[in-house]
Amino acid sequence: MTRPRAPSGDATSVLTLVRGRDDRLRNLMRGLARQSVPPGELVIAWMQPDRAPDLPDPGCPVRHLHVPGEPMPLAAARNRAAAAAAGEVFVFLDVDCIPGPTLVAAYAAAAAAGTGLFLGEVVYLPPEATAGGAAPGPAALDRLGRAHPARPPIPESGLRPEPDAGQLWGLSFALPARAWRSVGGMDEAYVGYGGEETDLAARLAGTGLPTFWVAGARAYHQHHPVHVPPLQHFDAILANAERFRARHGRWCMTYWLDQFRAAGLIDWDAAAPAIRLLRPPRPDEVAAALRPDALFS
Repeated sequence: MTRPRAPSGDATSVLTLVRGRDDRLRNLMRGLARQSVPPGELVIAWMQPDRAPDLPDPGCPVRHLHVPGEPMPLAAARNRAAAAAAGEVFVFLDVDCIPGPTLVAAYAAAAAAGTGLFLGEVVYLPPEATAGGAAPGPAALDRLGRAHPARPPIPESGLRPEPDAGQLWGLSFALPARAWRSVGGMDEAYVGYGGEETDLAARLAGTGLPTFWVAGARAYHQHHPVHVPPLQHFDAILANAERFRARHGRWCMTYWLDQFRAAGLIDWDAAAPAIRLLRPPRPDEVAAALRPDALFS
């Protein structure tokens, strides 16, 4: 770690992607307006033809760009947002996430202390938390939010090294812009859902970039129905898992692959060189996997 500099949000760009979740974006922007240290800008990549109307003031300049494509061009949209961003530190925040009041300050302080891939805590809100559209204040969100059972505890202060860069989830993370550019951003050959974030983390780790959990960078995930398992992304998950293995020599998304195997859809195990498709999920199976009230996938 290098000698710390004073943290500043001015050099921080918050980046988010949007398609059809205007109410979620408004809550994200209201959360940015409550930051103890405002970011230098918000960059919004619209994966839809038009911007949402009546957006609130996030307390910082806003850049808008449009990224067309089907299925949702997640990797491409993050790359375009990063290319448009002016900050020295990129904070990627999913549109479903409301930033806690110290999120930008915590990420900015982490980046001022040294170079790394920085991971923040995400707690999950029940449906009623944002049922009326606008979210309640941070105290109520803290009371309602639930930690994901598969995530490790967050340090009470400062940073904690994380040996597994694969802990990166795309809901909330930060890194220096130069580190992002050093690996060329996300691989746009990952099409549809899954794998592109884990691939990014693996390539960043390959450059020697350390990973840290960051205290104080809490975000609140706004509820939406989930599929358990995510059968609606079945084809994309298989293709992207095989792409990841071809590059890195190991599998990603093994939790979901295990669920697909248990459902009798694939023949696969962690030592297998490839996935053997037994059958695709039926429409009724995809529909039955939908869990409207589940907090976690």
